[in-house]
Amino acid sequence: MQHVRLRGVSRWLLCAGPLLGLLGLFAQAPSPWPQDAPEFRIHMIGNSHIDAVWLWPWPEGFSVVNSTFRSALERMRETPGFAFTASSAQYYQWIAENDPAMLAEIRKRVAEGRWDPVGGWWVEPDVNMPSGEALIRQGLYGQLTFRHLLGRIASVAYNPDSFGHTGTLPQILKLQEMNNYVFMRPKPEEKKLPADLFWWEAPDGTRVLTYRIPLEYGDDKSVRSRVWHIVAEQKEPVKNLMAFYGAGDHGGGATKANLTSIREIQQDKLAPKIFFSTPDRYFAEIRHQSLSNVPVVQDDLQHHSVGCYTAESEMKKENRHSETTLVSAEKLAAIGSAVWGANYPKAEFTEAWKKVLFLQFHDSLAGTALPEHYATTARDGHGFAESVAQTALYAAAEKLAWQVPAEDPDSKYLLVFNLRAWPVLANIEYDLEWPTDDGGLVENDQGRAVPHQWVRATTEVTERKRLVLQAELPAFGYRQFRIRKAGHSDSASGEKGTAGGMENEHLKLTFLPDGSLRILDKEAGRQIFAPAVGGARAVVLDDPSDTWSHGVRAYDKEIGQFGNAHVSAIENGPLRQRVRVQSTFDRSTLTIDWILYAGAHTLEARVSLDWHEHLRMLKFSFPVNVANPRSTYEIAYGNIVRATNGDENPGQRWIDVSGTTGSGEYSLSVINDAKYGYSVLANDMRISVTRGAAYANHQPKVLEANVEHLWQDQGVQTFRMLLVPHHGDWRQAAMPRTAEDFTSPVPVIFQGIHPGSRPQSASFLAVNAPNIVVSAIKKSESGDDLIVRCYETNGQPTRASLNLLYSKRHWTGQFRPYEIKTIRIDSHTGSIREVNALEE
Repeated sequence: MQHVRLRGVSRWLLCAGPLLGLLGLFAQAPSPWPQDAPEFRIHMIGNSHIDAVWLWPWPEGFSVVNSTFRSALERMRETPGFAFTASSAQYYQWIAENDPAMLAEIRKRVAEGRWDPVGGWWVEPDVNMPSGEALIRQGLYGQLTFRHLLGRIASVAYNPDSFGHTGTLPQILKLQEMNNYVFMRPKPEEKKLPADLFWWEAPDGTRVLTYRIPLEYGDDKSVRSRVWHIVAEQKEPVKNLMAFYGAGDHGGGATKANLTSIREIQQDKLAPKIFFSTPDRYFAEIRHQSLSNVPVVQDDLQHHSVGCYTAESEMKKENRHSETTLVSAEKLAAIGSAVWGANYPKAEFTEAWKKVLFLQFHDSLAGTALPEHYATTARDGHGFAESVAQTALYAAAEKLAWQVPAEDPDSKYLLVFNLRAWPVLANIEYDLEWPTDDGGLVENDQGRAVPHQWVRATTEVTERKRLVLQAELPAFGYRQFRIRKAGHSDSASGEKGTAGGMENEHLKLTFLPDGSLRILDKEAGRQIFAPAVGGARAVVLDDPSDTWSHGVRAYDKEIGQFGNAHVSAIENGPLRQRVRVQSTFDRSTLTIDWILYAGAHTLEARVSLDWHEHLRMLKFSFPVNVANPRSTYEIAYGNIVRATNGDENPGQRWIDVSGTTGSGEYSLSVINDAKYGYSVLANDMRISVTRGAAYANHQPKVLEANVEHLWQDQGVQTFRMLLVPHHGDWRQAAMPRTAEDFTSPVPVIFQGIHPGSRPQSASFLAVNAPNIVVSAIKKSESGDDLIVRCYETNGQPTRASLNLLYSKRHWTGQFRPYEIKTIRIDSHTGSIREVNALEE
């Protein structure tokens, strides 16, 4: 039988052909029961998977939640013992706002143990693409809402329909007070597991007891066939299992046919013992048994619907930018509220996060929902979140800037902020009005000259110029830079940036006719890319799959590449060189500005793609010149090594391929600010840039050739990359910190002329270990304390200190490899303690 990935009863109705056999499987009533059937205890889990958005807009999802929850309460009144399971704090919040009486009845059923609030998250999100901090916030806001509305938090994490599960999730779940996990995808044909019940272990050693739903989460008819197959085909270490039933994806829940068939089976002495139950009851019961033979899985749970890592590029980019901007704004506003009286808009931050978390719902972030959802709900939601964040960020920065003196009316002043807990060397760009005949002098707070150059402004107003300067910034702090007249024009220029290539002390670049490039590492004396082809080659692949890419593991059929490149030198100065490469393929145009800074070991790319292809995928190919390649991907609050077999894989901001050379280990890492899909075949590392799928095309539907379809990702999209060649593996390049430096905003405030009492440079917070990243600083959800979240990045046990320079206090603790720690600082006493992800 052809394998078909189903998503619940209502999605069965979308499919035909191969599904008929499976539908027949459930329609039949196998007989007799297996001989050992009476030995089984089957917990019957009444549920309704509800897609907040999918083939309908969110207001329809709102209505479906209302009617489904009402139906579940009616079944409870009709059927003694019937229990219902439902997730998603957003859904309960909708009920609270729309029907408080219904919420009161649900709360009563929760207290009775008949209504099981599971999941503990704001929604059931994709869990490959959200950042680690976003996954923390799913549980923070979800669990607090559960407690407020339902009187309890969830102990069972629940995400049956997500298309894969990042390997760091067990630690995150346990920090949110959830010790058990229920999922369904990937299915057995997509991911072989030793059993459906297993201990899932994160890289830090944290384990959660995990259950993969057999068959499906949805069934609106007799459950007899489902129970029979679970019993007959099980290969589990225990005979206590769960079977899920109830109509979904568009809601519905337990049907009368479900309940009638359950009562019939309960009367059959040869049948397994089945009974109404909940995931909470199941895990409570199973944990009282010996679990010594339950296997341990140390891996992420992939792959399902690999096209979702790339579909709908704008959604992916705005998700990452919203996460990053919110985290940055919280950091500066939180420290600012403690040090210089900045406002911390806690309620606005919470609402902004909830918008982003809702948009991370699996069918939303995956790119598989309605085009209207992306054109309105997603765009407006991300815009709201970024507006809240930008307003708070610059309000906090401006308040400090007003307190730092800027007193020479013939000079201009910039106050530049660093939001990382370590010093950085940042390349800053800012448009200024400046005389065209004066090169200017740029000085730091100590009066020392700062490397800079003037380039063309982004506008055409007379004497408007863009200043590019190289700023040394203290750990989580700021530094003032003064621009004053030099009395002469800026005649300094670089020597080696041309249309043929670029060169600095460490790297030499040559551009090839197809638009790809060669890079010589001058210190290592080796070409970074394999000799046959150039790096950053823009490869076009055949992609006839549906929007999800059901049944696809790799995109490997090349049908062409961008070429006919036109190369032109754009900037050539003492601080940086910039070369623009424009190439074409069929109806599409690719423009990449390559930027090489003086003294840099890295190469920046600013990409603009005008894409007009259908059923094709674009990847950038980086054939790293090493033997025995090993690929490492950043994932949420960690990283993972995956096979170099060409499979499409999800990742966060960076990927690294390392291997052996004649002189030791060598690597290339690539960071980006907008993409999530990657693949590595042998030494060929590829970043998935875009696809050309139709909106919500679900197999086995075949697109009609003579019908106009709506296609994703048509038109212009932009993003940035940073190429980081280096000796050793990704640790030697400090990739987690380098990614933070590349993707985090560096706020710049133009100062008016005014006095002030604060120093021209200061640092407020620092961490002393290079493998510890301070990922979040915020105000506590309860009270006015300061929350600081850190994690270990290199897989090494580490003793580290967090120095709170603004209060002359510090905290020291021991980190396990890849451990996440949350620190709470009392706003009144200054006492510091470690808490969980719920800040308790």
